[in-house]
This record gives sequence, structure tokens and C-alpha cells, in this order.
Amino acid sequence: MIKISSAGLQHPIVLLLVVLFVKIYAFQVVVFENISFFHVLLVEFPMWAFVLSVLMLLFKKRTWLAIWLYSLILSVLFIVVVYYTRYFSTVPSYYDVKQIYQSNSVGGTVALLGSPYDFLFFLDTVLIVPLIWFFKKRSTSFVSAKRWAVSFGCIGLIMTVIAFRYPLIDVSYFAKKHGYIQSQFVQAYENSLGTAFASQEYMSEKELEKLKGNKYVPAAEHSTFGIAKDRHVFIIQWESLQEFTINKKINGQEITPNLNALLKESAYFDNVYQQIGAGNTSDAEWLMHTSLYPEGMDPTVNTLEGEEIPSLVRTLKKNGYGAATYHADDITYWSRDKLYPALGFDYIYTSNEIPNEKEIGFGPADEVLFHFVDEQLPKQLKTHEKMYSNIITLTSHTPFEMPEEYEFLDLPENYKETYVGNYFQSVRYTDEQIGLFIKQLKNLGIYDESVILIYGDHSGLHGAPVTEKDKTLLKEVLGHEYTMQDRFVVPVFFTVPGLFTGEKYSNLGGQVDLMPTLLNLLGIEHDTQMIGHNLFHYKKNLLGMRYYLPGGSFISDKTFYTAPSAKLPASIYDRNTMKKTKNTNRLQESIENTLAIMEYSDYIRKEQTEGK
Repeated sequence: MIKISSAGLQHPIVLLLVVLFVKIYAFQVVVFENISFFHVLLVEFPMWAFVLSVLMLLFKKRTWLAIWLYSLILSVLFIVVVYYTRYFSTVPSYYDVKQIYQSNSVGGTVALLGSPYDFLFFLDTVLIVPLIWFFKKRSTSFVSAKRWAVSFGCIGLIMTVIAFRYPLIDVSYFAKKHGYIQSQFVQAYENSLGTAFASQEYMSEKELEKLKGNKYVPAAEHSTFGIAKDRHVFIIQWESLQEFTINKKINGQEITPNLNALLKESAYFDNVYQQIGAGNTSDAEWLMHTSLYPEGMDPTVNTLEGEEIPSLVRTLKKNGYGAATYHADDITYWSRDKLYPALGFDYIYTSNEIPNEKEIGFGPADEVLFHFVDEQLPKQLKTHEKMYSNIITLTSHTPFEMPEEYEFLDLPENYKETYVGNYFQSVRYTDEQIGLFIKQLKNLGIYDESVILIYGDHSGLHGAPVTEKDKTLLKEVLGHEYTMQDRFVVPVFFTVPGLFTGEKYSNLGGQVDLMPTLLNLLGIEHDTQMIGHNLFHYKKNLLGMRYYLPGGSFISDKTFYTAPSAKLPASIYDRNTMKKTKNTNRLQESIENTLAIMEYSDYIRKEQTEGK
């Protein structure tokens, strides 16, 4: 080890390394709540110091400029990581950097994430490094940088080798334990090998259901098989819709009056969890159309390279359906220019076709979207006897700020200009547009001949934008503290006029189960294996979630388990009450079964996306 004497502290390299250490330490405290001096010194710091030392050696004529730029880049990187973590509750990786061009999806929310103290990350850039340069420029020598580079390089290499010996199940937890840079190396390595944990052994439907706690029954033998045969299919993926909004009133007003009215002709599932990964809305589309888990750390659409994959769309087309998808956004956003052809849609309508009118947030208002669908349907029905229409709403997207003329709720004063109040207004607006769309289906004479599946893509209320005041308002609406159950459960409506009369199902489900449930109602069997199952038939389930819960977490009929994360230890909750429990009955078995299911899903996805 290199000893630092009092004279050594006079040397600019030592001063720069001390400043860098303070910066890295602050990063660890803010992001990981890690206050261990020696952990930061031995695990996190060496690789960052190694890079700095190497820069000093490489840029001999522009050394100070290289030091300053390195400091600036680290400041920007750390701010991005801090903001990202506050919103998504997970630490970003280089995967997420690839998506920076898509940051407009939460652009309006960034202002809600920051704190004035965050800009202390730039203190060394604007003050300390320039001061060291000013006072030490005449006596500056970077000859010793080679010794520092070798020392830190050796320590960093040792820590990196150690990191590779551990499984990367959860990115945030791994980064806390083994270093942020090391976590990127391990992710890059595993990504170069393909899906990190993909099983290579075939698993039958019987084995899959056994892992979930069910006895397998062939789909054709389910009581719901084919009861909605040959009907038109409409799937409405509702942006940021959470289950607790259904049948809820504020100031005597229903948040979703039109959706509530649909209950009379629907089967309603109130216990279905989001399962998206880093791809968010696009991952919800993936789950709906493949019944496979998303990739997790990388948006699943990034794994597509133009190959045709088995999907709900292709299966419906084989059974006589035309297929159209509608989303009033840029088709390159979340690489839907690759996703939609891979899924097999006949008609693809995005911002290129849907008029940019009545813009709210970062796209046309939902009323413009549904009006466009109304115009296309009659034309399509002249060509196709049965139509499948996939409709992705946009307006109820964070930060949920609605023009005053579109605020249909008369909210109490304490809800106004709050994140929760804005959210309710945006949901109410989209609900109004869906109500009008249902009327239009009736006017076209196809409502009674249709299956309409409506579901939320993911939560809207999460992360730093939800303030203490928002939490108080949510408690007022819910009657209890806002929990992960409230956050992660999305409503699912199967509206089938003449068949369902308001039945409510509380069977545990995930978005991975929506496709097999729909196909069962239609009496259609998919050509390839699905990970999900028919929610009408199976009572038990075992769900995993990537990205928004630590790796190794699971949701079962009685238990909600969160694996250890960057900031929190492992926790076990009673799923019905969301109270913490010490019941570890079959805990390890459930963890292993969940990972086995997800690994097998990865294997199927890898086979399909690589065209094998």
C-alpha cells in the first residue's frame, strides 16, 4: 500500500484522489445508504481511482483538462443515477443509458425528483479541481500517477474477479455489495453470453403448473374454453391505471364511472400484478402478446432484430382475424418499429398516421386516438370478418398534468396541484374517452359481438414524486397506508356482453396470464408454450417481477416476498394484509420455483428471438 504523509497531501494527485473519494463516498451514501468507509475504500473507490490515474498518464499535455472532464462526467452520471433511482426504485445500468433518447417519457417528472443538495456532486467540478489546478499548476508533476494506477488497478481487478464469482440476481443489490462499475462488467459479460439465467431444459405445462401449486388441466377441458368463440377482440392497454381507482369516489364522484359501468357485463380480476421490466409500457405489450416474462434489465424490444416471433397476433391471424395496433407516439419509441412487425400486425398506426391534435403531455389526447380507431374499424371490417384491435392509451402518463378544460373531477382544495390529484384527473379523462368508444362500438353494431380486454400497463404513483402530502391523500382514499399491493396491482376487465354479468375474481394473476386467459375464452390454442395460464381456471399462482422488485422476490397466494435490495433487507409480507410476517414456511422453495419459472421463460424467449 502507498503511505500518505503530510507532505503527500501537498501533492495534487493525492488531493485529487481524496476529493474523488469524498465524491464516491457521497454517491454510495445517497444511492445505497452505505456508510462503511472501508467498503467504499476497498470495493467502490479503486476502479474510479484507476480510471483517473490512467487519464493522468494518457493525457500528458492536457492532464488538467482530462481531470476536469472526468470530474464533470462523474457528476452528471451520479446525478442521473440518483434521479433514476428515486423514480424507478432501482439502480440503472449501461442498458438504461442506451435508452436516454427516450427520456421524454418521464421528462416532465424530473423536476419532482431533485433536491438542491444534489448539485453538491458538481462542487469539485466548479470549485475544488479548479482551485487545486490554480495553486498547484507550477509545481505539478504526474510522474507518480503510474504507481497509483498500478495500485488501484490491482485492487480493482481483485474486487472485479470476486464479483464475477457471485450470481447477479438483482442489479441494485449486486452493485451495493460488489461495486457499481463491477456490476456493469458482470452485466455486460452475461449479456454477451445471451440471457443470464436461461434454463436449457424443457419444462412441460404440467411441470410449470406444479411449480405454481396447481394440477394441470389441458386448456380445452376448462369450462371457459370457447365461450366467446369468433368474437371481435379489442385490447385496451391503459397507461398507468392502478386497480384501487376502480369503484372509488372522491367528493362523491367516481374516478372511473364508465369503467365501473362496464362491470355489469364483465368478468373483473382485482388481483393481477404488473410484471414489466425496464421497457415499461412496451414490456406490458410484450407480456400481453407472448405470455413470456420481459428481459428485465434491458427493454425486451432491444432483443428483437426483425425476426418473426410466435405471438397472440399471429395465432389470431391463423384463426381468421385481421390485426391492427394503435399508439399515438413515435414508432421508434421503445423500438416499436421492431416490435410490431415481429408480432405480426397487419395495420400499424402511430404518430405517423394518428393526427397530432389536442396534444396533452407528449402526444395527442386519447380522444384523438379513439376517434382515429373509430374511423379505421369500418374500413377494416370490409376486408376482415373478425378484427383484433390493440389500443395503447397515452394521456394518463406521468406527470399527469391536464389542461383545465379536461379536468372532469371537481376535487377538494387539498387535492389540487398535487401529484395524486393530477393522477386522478388524468385517469378520469381517459375513462371518459373509453366510455365514448364503447358507445361507438354499439353504434357500429359490433359491441355484442366483441371481447373487450382492458388492463393497466403499470403503476403511475411511485417514486420520489409521491410526496408525504400525496401519501396522506392516498391514505384518505384507500382507508389505509399506500402499500406495494396498491402500487403493483392493475385492474383487468374481460367485457363479454351476454356472457358475463359482473363476476369478480380474486385469483392471483400476473400480466403474463392475460394472453392464455383471452385465448381460452376464444377457444384458440397457441402454437408455442406460454408461461402464464387461464385465470378463470387456476386458483393458485407464483409470480416473479423484474426490475421493480429485487431479483429473487416473489408473489404467491399468501406471501409477498421482497428479496434484499440496495437499501432494504429482505421482507416477508402477508399478502392479504401487507403486514410484515416472520412466516418462512416454504420460503426458499418458492424463491427457487419462481426463479425456475422465469429462467425457463428466458429460455423460450431466447429461442424465439434468436430464430432457433
